[in-house]
Amino acid sequence: MIRSDIADYILERFKIEKTSLEQCYKATKDLIGYFFIDDVLPKDIVTKIFKAFPDSNSMEIKKSLREHKYIAAQMNKYDPILEEVIYAFQDHRIIKLIGNICELDTLYPDKNLYAGGISLMRKKQFLNPHLDNSHDKDREKWRVLNLLFYVSPNWKLEYGGNLEIWPKGVNGKQFTIHSKFNRLVVIATHNTSWHSVSPITFNASRCCVSNYYFSDSPHRENEAFHITSFRGRPKQKLRDTLLRMDNVLRMTVRKVFPKGLIKTNHIYKQ
Repeated sequence: MIRSDIADYILERFKIEKTSLEQCYKATKDLIGYFFIDDVLPKDIVTKIFKAFPDSNSMEIKKSLREHKYIAAQMNKYDPILEEVIYAFQDHRIIKLIGNICELDTLYPDKNLYAGGISLMRKKQFLNPHLDNSHDKDREKWRVLNLLFYVSPNWKLEYGGNLEIWPKGVNGKQFTIHSKFNRLVVIATHNTSWHSVSPITFNASRCCVSNYYFSDSPHRENEAFHITSFRGRPKQKLRDTLLRMDNVLRMTVRKVFPKGLIKTNHIYKQ
């Protein structure tokens, strides 16, 4: 399949659920802002996407106190359907519709897949509470939406690997959105949109297709540039202290070197 065909399916599904998605986002936007939609694509297509995921040996591993997962953005190395589904979510019609739902006038896709692409997580892997980087790779536009499309068949809530949202910060109560097969979650990214992925407890692969949308303006007037910032979970006191120190150190480096001391390799070099 090509991306325009996949985009057609996505668009029709969104049109059916548009009113309920608007209601969900409106009800949550004062804290973080999110919505999710199930059965985004025909099941056989999503199954093909899942089966096309590469072996973790051909992906980059991210392993630290912050996170433990496999990622990839150089999509021409893999089965073409993976690239097609990623860029299907960048179809101008879908961007416009999601912009209407989230009341965002200007939205731009990320053709470079800066921190986007695909990710794979297995047993004991995790993503600690964090704020996404506030900008695109050139620090010209604001990162405003995170799109997460889950493609692992029969993934149960008790397996872990689910999206956690912390609407009142990491010391407040979080709630969980099941990373259910064929579910798309759209979450706002700003300076209080803390989110994480719960540790996986089951011996299987949790696979996700990721996109970010950018805008000329931030969600809120008082926002400022920030790096991807991590925190420990409420019971991880030592880790939280270390991650806070890490955030300060990395932010200090970015103030001296606005585009980073080391050039990121998490982009699609086309």
